[in-house]
Amino acid sequence: MEGMSICIAAASSGGGLPWAGGLRRPPQSPKARAGTGPTWPEVARVLACLFEKDVEFQLIRPNNYKGLKRMPSLKGPRFKFRQGGEEGKMTLVDSRKICRRITEKYVDEGNKDLLGTGTLERASIERWLQTEARRFDPPSSALVLHLAFAPLMELEQDKEEIEQNKQKLNEVLDTYEKRLQETKFLAGDKFTLADLSHLPNAQFLASNDECRSLIRSRKMVSGWWDQISLRPSWQRVVEMQQEIRVI
Repeated sequence: MEGMSICIAAASSGGGLPWAGGLRRPPQSPKARAGTGPTWPEVARVLACLFEKDVEFQLIRPNNYKGLKRMPSLKGPRFKFRQGGEEGKMTLVDSRKICRRITEKYVDEGNKDLLGTGTLERASIERWLQTEARRFDPPSSALVLHLAFAPLMELEQDKEEIEQNKQKLNEVLDTYEKRLQETKFLAGDKFTLADLSHLPNAQFLASNDECRSLIRSRKMVSGWWDQISLRPSWQRVVEMQQEIRVI
């Protein structure tokens, strides 16, 4: 099978070893290489997709951002997906596009439901992927920045912006609560990329004292989070993140 590489041209907050979290060290060249650490939400999203598709990969650790004295951006890590062996090499930027491409490339491997099997199913998945990218990601990323990164970097938190983004998330999650009264997962009754894409930032929300109620105060959203966060693919990513934090 043709190889591929996933490169990230940015510094990472993650430290630790280049091989961690029970990654398989393949005897030959891996199908994918992922640079930077799994603590970045954008990186974690791609890693979860790779695990769901059961694609062997190598995690490469660049230098971390020790000494950085400005607020980082969770949009900072820019993934470059290069598909080798094809006429006119393809380069993709953005973790969601990379997840789509991985899913399309390895359609017969691992979880075959991530992008759906029919036109209507695929349309529903795309709809909720757009909802995540446009409505859930901006306020949740802002909360990760202000509540997780700012204290670590001894930067002042913007309390007003924190409250504004909480309110935006309340509105989005109210929509999710209604949707999940009708279906088991966002795009239907199967776990798809629409759910997977939420995992990195939702992990922070569910584990942070100031944000946990955003998830847990909604019965259907809380149950949905329990289902998607306990998937083996995401548990492996969390294990990688925890190993790096203790090294």
